[in-house]
Amino acid sequence: MNGVSGSAQTALPEGHRLFTIADEPDRWRPLDDLCSSVWPEFMLHSPVAGAHWDLLRTDWPELQFGLLDAGGRVVAAANAAPIAWSGVDADLPIGWDDQFVRSAADLAAGRRCESLGALQIVVANERRGEGLSSVMLAALRGAASGADRRTLIACVRPTEKARYPLMPVEDYAAWLRADGFPHDPWLRVHSRAGARIARPEPRSMTITGTIAEWREWTHLEFPVSGSYVAEGALAPIAIDLGADRGVYYDPNVWMIHEIG
Repeated sequence: MNGVSGSAQTALPEGHRLFTIADEPDRWRPLDDLCSSVWPEFMLHSPVAGAHWDLLRTDWPELQFGLLDAGGRVVAAANAAPIAWSGVDADLPIGWDDQFVRSAADLAAGRRCESLGALQIVVANERRGEGLSSVMLAALRGAASGADRRTLIACVRPTEKARYPLMPVEDYAAWLRADGFPHDPWLRVHSRAGARIARPEPRSMTITGTIAEWREWTHLEFPVSGSYVAEGALAPIAIDLGADRGVYYDPNVWMIHEIG
């Protein structure tokens, strides 16, 4: 079975198959469980995701993809939602949070959505490095093409940015290899599929919690107020002991796939 990526096709591994929640709604829970299992704990506490995530299942099930292995286990997932975007970079949402909020508002208002917004693509930890992310990206490109949407937009979380948490995302996004492709492997997958970098988003997702919550999420101690680097974080967490508050801004990079 093949996933469609523009005019090219991405072959699935032997014995694997793609499905959507529209076709197989009973697979929502294992698909969602996979999504939760691959993220650092603090990334699971986005208030925007908490408010709108169930819309993916109830209103856009045809845009929620999973990949089953030969044993029937979900090993990769891709989530997306339609969005009304003018096609002008200046009109892009202010990161992942704003993208999801705008998709929900477009749905409520009944607006025509000529673009598809990728929300995440995840691969089971033990299956990383096998090209499954390209398969799922091809599925989203195919979904956009099949619905006659002109673009697939993705606020991409660079996979290796966590190794350089003090490096501004603007510099990281501009870091290229000798072959002209991005240094970051996930940005590179999008680039090779035909996407262009539109702009970095230093504050794409905002996660706020009490000091006790951040201790639980990161297993760190915070003896003084200041900036702390946690495992899996792409930028420092700002801790304010006096306010009993920690704030983390997840930096992402907007990448635009022109579909038609």
